Amino acid sequence: MSDDEPVRDAGFDDWLDALGDGDPYFLECEHGHGSLPPRRVCPEPGCDSTDLEERSLPETGRIESVTVVSVATPAFEADAPFALAVADFGPVSLTGQVRGIESEDAEIGTTVSLELATPGSETVDRAVAFRPR
Repeated sequence: MSDDEPVRDAGFDDWLDALGDGDPYFLECEHGHGSLPPRRVCPEPGCDSTDLEERSLPETGRIESVTVVSVATPAFEADAPFALAVADFGPVSLTGQVRGIESEDAEIGTTVSLELATPGSETVDRAVAFRPR
């Protein structure tokens, strides 16, 4: 690897690649608990299963929590203000920017789809985003 090549975050960058290819997935243990890479052990308290299989992520989720970020970290300051939400996609919850609507219009209960976004940042080249359906 040369000094010019970005360092990959094992598991998570593969997941972002799959999201960008339109095939996002989650990891499921034999007891049905869901998680996201780079997990190697089920995060459910008391489970500790290491038998995790890739499963297709549902096409839509529902916003469970949302806030408007007016003062962002340097990596996302070019995007501010923006809505940041936690969306329930069944087996897993994801955090991402809400795109395609004004930040103050993002509401709990909104159905969203998942997409790979390119933030206005020099240090972050891809991020999870939601688009209202």
